[in-house]
Amino acid sequence: MITGVVRSGAGRIRLLVRIQGREREVEAIIDTGYTALLTLPPKLVVALGLRWKKVDRCTLADGSVCLFHVYAARVVWEGKERRILVDEADAEPLVGMRLLKGFELRMQVRSQGKVTIKRLPN
Repeated sequence: MITGVVRSGAGRIRLLVRIQGREREVEAIIDTGYTALLTLPPKLVVALGLRWKKVDRCTLADGSVCLFHVYAARVVWEGKERRILVDEADAEPLVGMRLLKGFELRMQVRSQGKVTIKRLPN
């Protein structure tokens, strides 16, 4: 089980991001409107030395289309290392729905409310 807290109106969890011997703990906001895996800001992408994979495009909530860089990384998820693709975005780190696939998300939506992410049974 993964746990976190609601702060500043958003559910937040801490993730360990790794690549080639480097690692960094990151606090990420859970964003149910974001369909991919994880975003990280440019400074953190550089600090970790993430390997560039491709340029991708996405449609934002307002209907506009943007291009962004995609990188390979690993995150520790439920105590196990998981290979993922990371979208570079000039914002706070976001956890998206694809990273939450197969899990139950619960949030007590109040200041210092509890966030839990638990694997769903097969």
